Amino acid sequence: MNLRRDVFQAIADPTRRSILLMLMTQSMTAGAIASNFDTARPTVSKHLQILTECELVRQKQQGREMYYHFNPDKMKEIADFIEPFRKMWDEKFNKLEAVMKNYKSK
Repeated sequence: MNLRRDVFQAIADPTRRSILLMLMTQSMTAGAIASNFDTARPTVSKHLQILTECELVRQKQQGREMYYHFNPDKMKEIADFIEPFRKMWDEKFNKLEAVMKNYKSK
């Protein structure tokens, strides 16, 4: 059965978010990634498969090793979705700050 996943399902899992954070700074093999977790390597491989399916991570073979690379372009989809919420909360906090300054001055 082939499930269709999107980036939001991919980042919903804390392990996958951790993998993305690791790959932001350097490309790594599945074994190197797995060594950072207390889970079995096949479990980490499944997480990498999901991240790859969602194009958050890209694979590139170098010799006998498969390296995983973070794909920042795909993160734009997430950022674009989150932006209206960020703006809304910024506005709410700015209003709260104004109220607090007004209250403090009285």
